Amino acid sequence: MAALIGALLPDLSLYLMAGTALFLLDIPPQVVFDELYFSDTWQTIFAIDNSFFVWGGLLAVALWRRSGWGIALTGAALLHLCLDFPLHHDDGRPHFWPLSGWVFESPVSYWDRTRGAMVIAPIEAAAATIAAISLWGQRLRWPTVLLVAALLAAEIWVIRQWLFFFIDG
Repeated sequence: MAALIGALLPDLSLYLMAGTALFLLDIPPQVVFDELYFSDTWQTIFAIDNSFFVWGGLLAVALWRRSGWGIALTGAALLHLCLDFPLHHDDGRPHFWPLSGWVFESPVSYWDRTRGAMVIAPIEAAAATIAAISLWGQRLRWPTVLLVAALLAAEIWVIRQWLFFFIDG
């Protein structure tokens, strides 16, 4: 469970801020993802929760304390960042905050069809499906099985939205 939470934490701020803006404040998606997403406030939050240094420091503390739960959580967050880093073109995060505000602009993107998403997104969906099936093989309790199923469904729904409805191109 700690690894599952850790895998989600780097994007939690995005989910909360975008969800609030879209569904509670009724702000159009174009404003949320073309303006708010790139605002100084949102980018500062993303810098903190997507920092290799922040998560690496937390992993060091977890290792020092010999906390299995903490190691799983921070390790999963770092894995998330390692997978995120090469898959963002013009919407990447400053992964080296607070030492640098530099943002890597990958030639490929997991969501932008003009940057290879029609190839990358199905690979991502297949990897998520394989991971879910692998987890289900671990004899999880039903609530966890349902949570993994819901997360997989959300992943596939989001990929569908990005590739076929939400993005121009």
